[in-house]
Amino acid sequence: MGPRAYSCDQIAVWAARHDNAQRYCLRPSQGDIILVAVDAGSRPCGYALLQQDGHLDHLYIAPDHTRSGLGDRLLADAERHARQIGSQRLFTEASDLARPAFERAGYSVTHRRDFAIDGVAIHNWAMEKAVTSTGHAPSAHQPVK
Repeated sequence: MGPRAYSCDQIAVWAARHDNAQRYCLRPSQGDIILVAVDAGSRPCGYALLQQDGHLDHLYIAPDHTRSGLGDRLLADAERHARQIGSQRLFTEASDLARPAFERAGYSVTHRRDFAIDGVAIHNWAMEKAVTSTGHAPSAHQPVK
């Protein structure tokens, strides 16, 4: 999420829901897959979190690396992993900022989700994509230039 699409209040309530790094460390032991992209200096600059049921729970790209194709590569890797674990569909709840990347990757909007967190109105987009058995896309594990 970012200030280009959301208010300071919306960013604050959303960030407060995702402030426990230890929770993320436990996700792989629960069967989730975390794909981490690194830059040319091997520093993390983006990640995607894929659950076993095909739910793409997170897609994050560091601000210095947006509009570089990194989101597209992470989405392609997530799809490849979903295919390997036998998922027939991927689904997510995309922010206004992430929605174009998901659309480029072939996801379709099913509906807008309007809700409140701690009394602050916010929204995102329910999106999904059928997973095909073929296809090839570049890896997110290549250094970002």
